[in-house]
Amino acid sequence: MLTIGPIPPPHEITVPDNPNRVRLYVRRDDLSHPVVSGNKWRKLRYNLAAARQQGHDTLLTFGGAYSNHLHAVAGAAQEAGFKSIGIVRGEEHLPLNPTLRAARHMGMALHYMDRTTYRQKHTPEVIRALHEQFGRFYLIPEGGTNRLALQGAAEMVTELDEDYDYYCLPCGTGGTAAGVICGLQGQGQVLAFSVLKGDFHTAIINELLKDNNCSHLTNWQVITDYHFGGYARFTPDLIGFINDFKKNYHIPLDPIYTGKLFYGLFDLIANGFFKPDSRILAYHTGGLQGIDGFNERFGPLIET
Repeated sequence: MLTIGPIPPPHEITVPDNPNRVRLYVRRDDLSHPVVSGNKWRKLRYNLAAARQQGHDTLLTFGGAYSNHLHAVAGAAQEAGFKSIGIVRGEEHLPLNPTLRAARHMGMALHYMDRTTYRQKHTPEVIRALHEQFGRFYLIPEGGTNRLALQGAAEMVTELDEDYDYYCLPCGTGGTAAGVICGLQGQGQVLAFSVLKGDFHTAIINELLKDNNCSHLTNWQVITDYHFGGYARFTPDLIGFINDFKKNYHIPLDPIYTGKLFYGLFDLIANGFFKPDSRILAYHTGGLQGIDGFNERFGPLIET
């Protein structure tokens, strides 16, 4: 249903401050699709199939004004022949930012929900009201995280040709991390770098693992030291790192997810966190569409 291009095999990059001589490999999942890239198509893949099987012609989902997920669902729906509805947190602001502008251009109908109701979007009452307003639709949760999303994320490891000691990725809703953990079935260690402030991700991932019969797997941990103040927060150090990373490795990073992942990885490597001679795989999970909106909002901080 989605035309996914071949993903290059992981390639090694050199880390300048590397006392334990670890080897860092990058998996460019962001190159899989021009719009639905990174972990997004993996989360949506089996949901689209389920929507088709159940006879739906409309997808409905949720997200903030700069949501990678809304952008991805709009693109996936357009390519797969679905109509799409995006429920946006908060009030409408015109002109639309680049993310919402692109989503609407791809056919997504945008509707806005006040923040109080948005916090209750998972409840039967709110979902029933949405059905009364929009009719029949296939519901995809915010961030795309559900059982079918974990099934798709698990393939991020089952399709690899080699094994690694550590598998590292940014963590927002926890779905991709939980899928990778399930896919590994106890092999290696998974490090989920939280992009949000707080220590709640461990409980979220534990619940997702329980729901997918993977609660027996304990080879993972959440890294909480590199959120830079919270979701979508940043510092000059993070922006400088992202720009230098692109110059040095020719790999663009976004400031919300992958920038924080690689900043944290480089810091942990420099401080001897990993066992000597370890093989580390870092997933580039996409999110690059958000750079235009970030630069529009904060100024041209990230070089494109």
